[in-house]
Amino acid sequence: MPIRADASQAPTPSNGDGMAGADAERTALQAEVAALRGELAALRAAALERFALDEKIIQLREANQNLVLAAVNAQTLRDEAEATNHRQNEFLAMLAHELRNPLAPISMAAVLLGRIPGATPQLIDLQTTISRQVTHLSRLLDDLLDVARISSGKITMMLQPVLLSDVIERAVEAQRPRLDERRQVLSVALPEEAILINGDLVRLAQVFTNLLLNASKYSQDGGLITLSASVQAGERVDITIDDNGAGIAPDVLPSIFALFTQGPRSLDRVEGGLGVGLNVVHNVVHLHGGKVSASSPGLGEGSTFTVALPISKSLRASLPGSARQRPPATGYRILLVEDNVDASNTLKDFLELEGHTVSTAYDGTNGLAMARCRAYDVMICDIGLPGMNGFDLIQELRASTGIHIPFAIALSGYGQPQDRARAIMAGFGHYFVKPVDVDALLALISSSAVSKLVAPSN
Repeated sequence: MPIRADASQAPTPSNGDGMAGADAERTALQAEVAALRGELAALRAAALERFALDEKIIQLREANQNLVLAAVNAQTLRDEAEATNHRQNEFLAMLAHELRNPLAPISMAAVLLGRIPGATPQLIDLQTTISRQVTHLSRLLDDLLDVARISSGKITMMLQPVLLSDVIERAVEAQRPRLDERRQVLSVALPEEAILINGDLVRLAQVFTNLLLNASKYSQDGGLITLSASVQAGERVDITIDDNGAGIAPDVLPSIFALFTQGPRSLDRVEGGLGVGLNVVHNVVHLHGGKVSASSPGLGEGSTFTVALPISKSLRASLPGSARQRPPATGYRILLVEDNVDASNTLKDFLELEGHTVSTAYDGTNGLAMARCRAYDVMICDIGLPGMNGFDLIQELRASTGIHIPFAIALSGYGQPQDRARAIMAGFGHYFVKPVDVDALLALISSSAVSKLVAPSN
């Protein structure tokens, strides 16, 4: 029989052991609480980081959306600017065309007035005034178009070695009538040695024409203008134009080459101008690798403009002649196709005075029919004709078989490079912008380019 232990005899824990166990349990719980608190703190930190990350993501998304919108807006603005620039160029080209059309007969009538036998001095003065004002209007139109071309990067330069003396001679020749009219004295001092510049002869002449015009415009009658040039270290040439005129105010001087900048004007605006000439000067000189600067002691103290251009190292290349000589006129048969009656009549009278036989047509269809029915030596044809334009006329004529094709000269109020290129591609031998330079026209008609295409006698 098993012996059962007496419960009263079992060992009982002491108070010390119980307290030690409670302490251990409490310590363990505190460690767990501390661990939980650490985990909670870590979770809170992670939550804060996640929240901050979410905020950054939201900000980045907003920034990305803003960038996309900004890019779209920038492209839209760029497209609008290009469209506006295109419309501006088209408007200026159309404006020039519409203004050049009436200038053509006025210019030709002025030339005819000067050729009237026994013309009185008063008539000669009237003719000179009309010619000078037509030239002035033509130059304003050219400056406006040049500003548009430069701003759009479409201006073209025909760079070749040119003589500085030829450039200056052209500019002085262009401004001589104005200087004489105002009894202004121009002194020109150039180095004796020939100075070559790698540039566009026409554009460089335009630079110094504008500067001489500016000096004359702001100088009094009888004023003194000096043009001088000096070579600097064999690398560049400095051309300086001084005047003793109105001078430039200190507040205007820093922006004198900016577009549409002008000095103080009187109410009568005797000096005239649009404030684009000096901007054209600055840009054309820059395109030639040069610099232009202006200085003035102040109002009433005159002004100085200095153009610095690099000297060309090229010793070869055919240099353009400094003087243009017109060969004697030859009696050619000329077909003139022009829908402007005044322009047609004045040009016809002028050519007949030069000994040519001229037939006229006032639209493209009749002009083509006349060119096919008779052999002409030269055809002078306006581009903007009713019914059939000049491009279609010359193409139809050149496509014809069994007929003589005359030397074809295009006339137009449009002077953009693409207009000239299109005319040459269509079949014209030369392109003139209205109003026509009559000396250049007669020289072309009397040149070998025309004489070798003269039709056999009927």
